[in-house]
Formats: sequence, structure tokens, C-alpha cells
Amino acid sequence: MSTAPTTTPATVAPDLLILAMDHRASLARTVYDWRDPLTDEQAARIADGKQLVFAGLRAALDRGAPAGAGVLVDERFGAPVARAARGAGLSLAMPIERSGQEWFTLEYGSLSDGQWLEHVADFDPDYVKVLVRDNPGFDLRARREQQDALAQVTGELHRAGRRLLLELLVPPTPEQHENLGDDYDRALRPPLTEQVITDMQGAGAAPDIWKIEGLDLAEDAERVVAAARQGGRDDVRCVVLGRDADQSQLDRWLRVAAGVDGFHGFAIGRTIWEKPLLAHVRGELDETGVVDQVATAYRHYADTYHSA
Repeated sequence: MSTAPTTTPATVAPDLLILAMDHRASLARTVYDWRDPLTDEQAARIADGKQLVFAGLRAALDRGAPAGAGVLVDERFGAPVARAARGAGLSLAMPIERSGQEWFTLEYGSLSDGQWLEHVADFDPDYVKVLVRDNPGFDLRARREQQDALAQVTGELHRAGRRLLLELLVPPTPEQHENLGDDYDRALRPPLTEQVITDMQGAGAAPDIWKIEGLDLAEDAERVVAAARQGGRDDVRCVVLGRDADQSQLDRWLRVAAGVDGFHGFAIGRTIWEKPLLAHVRGELDETGVVDQVATAYRHYADTYHSA
């Protein structure tokens, strides 16, 4: 008797519920009021803060947070967290871009010397993350140079058997901001996001996961997924980034994404940890308080996504 084929669990991509703490220049500036060049003591304090945030994630897991937890953390301030996450069996993503740049620039070495790949190999993350800003209205030459660089990164990573997580921000041009103001996010950013994805794919950039700014409408999220998966890219996934949004807005983005096939979780950072960490730096909250607030916030967003 023949047996009907069954769908195995491997065909269903797991959700990724990532606590993002790969912030560097912005973290030093907004939480600690420091700017590069940092002293060794300042760098050590930032690293200590990241370990506090990671302790909050561990506490959330101890309290029963849903499966799928991961960490996005940098080498500069978060190397101990990265190694601890790897040791704990959590999904690990690490950035390769230099922090605070207008256009994609590698943190270590250049595309031609391979130094950046050596740093990746040293930590062996599950995902290599790149943050880029793009908009079809930006300078054409700069856009093409960035797309070419991303295509080269894609090729190098895939040849090395590694997966790319591309964090895409689509900020408005001055003219778009002037014309639309607060309506830009709802009226124009979704179709521009589709266009940027298509442009990058056409240039050879092929991330395994797109980290996308939240969308207010399910039909917009569906079109973004369709763009990410066009051309036979059926295994490509999308996750929602936090963009330091307030809780009500982020809850709405997560509920929309959770109902759309192709979205598989989130990567949220500052909304979870910035306020408690800043209160700790100011002497208003002890370490236990930071851990508790981070754990509570992470559980809230993880539960919100899963309940949707």
C-alpha cells in the first residue's frame, strides 16, 4: 500500500523572536551621551549594559517566553553576549556594517580583503546582518554602488554557507517628507519598500531574511512578502523591526505581520531596553530592575506576536 506524502516540519520556517542590541554609535550617544573615540572604560560600561539586557532575555525565557528567541548583537561591545547566546543554543545574528554610516560600509576590512569574513567565522552566527537605508529617490550612483556591494556580500556569504539578514530602512527624501509628513509611512513607504527590494534583487542582493519596518495594513505586508519572494525565492522570510516605536504602534505592526504568510517573527531592540538601560545609567534603576523590565517587555512582544 502506498503512503501519501506528508509535509515535514522542515518545510515550515520557524519564527525568530530576536532581541536586537547591535546598536553602537546611537547607543553610546543616546543612552550614555558619549561619542567616538571612546575610552576603554566607556566601552566596558557599554558592554556591561549589553550583558544586563541579555540577562533580561534569559529571565524572559525562564519565565516561559515562547520558543524562537534569538539575539542580534555586535562584536565591538557584545562579544561576550554573542558567545553566551551561542552557548545557550539561542539563534545568533551579528552585524557586519559600520555603525552610523549613511551608506553601507563594512565594519572590518574591505570587500576585497576578506577580513570581514574572518570576523564572521570567529563567531559563527546563524545570520549575518546588514543594515541599509535606501529610497528610489536617493542619489542613483550611490544607490547602485550600495547595491553592488550588497550583491558581493551576498555571494561571499552564500559561498561560505552563511545566511544574510538584511535590515531595510526606507526613510523619506526631503521632498517626500515635505509633501506627506506623517502620512509617508502609510501612503508611500510600503510601495517604495517593494521597489527597493526589487531593485536590490535585480542587482544581485539576495538576503535569506528581510528585516522590514512595520506595516499598518495586511495587504501592504502581503505585497512586501510577494516582492521578497518573487523570482522563485519561496524560502525567503520577513521579520518586523521595532524602529523604536511605542508599544501600541509596535503591537499593531506585530499583529498585522503575524497574520501574513511569509512573516516569521521580529527583531526588536530599543523599544524593549532603551528606557530601563537609560534609567540605570542615570542611577534611577538598579540592575535587577533593568533585567525585570527587559524581560517583561520582551515577553509582551513575544506573546503579542504568538497570540495573533
